[in-house]
Amino acid sequence: MTRDWYAWHDDYAQPDSALSRRVAELRSRLRDALDQAPPGPLRAISLCAGQGHDLIPVLADHPRRDDVTARLVELDPRNAEVARTAARAAGLAGVEVVVGDAARTDAYADLVPADLVLVCGVFGNISEADIRVTVWHCAALCATGGTVLWTRHRGSPDLVPTICDWFAAEGFEPVAVSTPADRVGVGVHRFTGGPRPLPAGVTMFRFVR
Repeated sequence: MTRDWYAWHDDYAQPDSALSRRVAELRSRLRDALDQAPPGPLRAISLCAGQGHDLIPVLADHPRRDDVTARLVELDPRNAEVARTAARAAGLAGVEVVVGDAARTDAYADLVPADLVLVCGVFGNISEADIRVTVWHCAALCATGGTVLWTRHRGSPDLVPTICDWFAAEGFEPVAVSTPADRVGVGVHRFTGGPRPLPAGVTMFRFVR
């Protein structure tokens, strides 16, 4: 059965849901990343952005809001319209919401390397091999000193330690990684290497359901 990704967002309205706890952690980490970012213009990209529940509310009341040019890429046009409406209501002129395949590198070609890269709601829905490939591409998506925020459930099989190893192999250092007890599966890594060129026309991952 194909999942309805619009209905999937309903859990954000439930304060005790896993999604609500996860997005609260993500927002906190996003604020930290913005607080610590260097002065000047900032770029942000969000893969499989959904309704933008993580990035848009943070930018809405953050002092760096007008420094940020962001692109949220989402396949479901209903979710994209919710995100677009939220960005417009918050007066975030620098936030663009694009309906398209977030797995395609071409969606980000003119906005990378970015200072913030969100890969949230992705690693729990793709194969282990595709997670590895996507982490490899993060070294092209992310600017030196930039931050990647990602999610992955801590259930069995718990791939979070392995994903952290993959990030380390590509020149990322951990900033924060939730523990299994937290049950929210949020990771934050900072890129310390030099970004490699982003290959054109590549599909980084495919959802398995």
